[in-house]
Amino acid sequence: MNAIALHAHPSSDYVIKLAEARGVLAQAAAQYAGGDGAASTVVQASSLGAEDMVISHLINSLQLDIAIFVLDTGALHQETLDLLQRLRASSRAPVSVYAPEQESVLQFVAREGKDAMYKSIELRKACCGIRKMEPLGRALAGKDAWVTGLRREQSGARGEVPLVDTSAPRTKINPLAHWTWGDVWHTIRENKLEYNALHDQFFPSIGCAPCTRAVSVGEDFRSGRWWWEDETAKECGLHVKDHDAAAVSSLQSRRAPA
Repeated sequence: MNAIALHAHPSSDYVIKLAEARGVLAQAAAQYAGGDGAASTVVQASSLGAEDMVISHLINSLQLDIAIFVLDTGALHQETLDLLQRLRASSRAPVSVYAPEQESVLQFVAREGKDAMYKSIELRKACCGIRKMEPLGRALAGKDAWVTGLRREQSGARGEVPLVDTSAPRTKINPLAHWTWGDVWHTIRENKLEYNALHDQFFPSIGCAPCTRAVSVGEDFRSGRWWWEDETAKECGLHVKDHDAAAVSSLQSRRAPA
């Protein structure tokens, strides 16, 4: 049974939530439109998971001026890289790819080993900092807002995700905040959307290959991410508050060679 057959069961108020998501995206595109030929200052951050493929579909179908970017960490599954190529070939909105600084990756691996993420939370977050946070900074440079696939249902830590989060200097737009997993897959089925083949192998949340595994029935959506860590540590830094992100950055600096 594939992910569509297993999960595509919309909630009773799906139509309302779909209209809400479209409205939030259209408002963001209008609010952050570039003037006098300048580029829009809102962008979608896509991990190429099911939620992000739905958001990219909405952006494209509404013909919104919201570009898309993907972080290619250098440790993604082949299935994810294959989907990236298909998205770039089919998307009306431009899709940019940001990779980590190769020298930083090489130095980190040489210093800590290729399996450093399993040794400590500190080292895992340092790896995320190099492979994700630094490229994210470049991707968001000059942007006033970004669109994410965060949903309240994903984890306890995300249980109060708002549609529009203005708690940080850069606004975060979460058009699927109120959606269920069934709503996401119903949209994929109804629109015949491309999705990551790993979802058919019981990967609800997909990150880097060394840090992602399949989950069992009844496990939390994100239990397959950094499964060897305590539940409270399971964020890479992309969706943590500024002081936590600063701590990751500080760790990278301390571990840099003299």
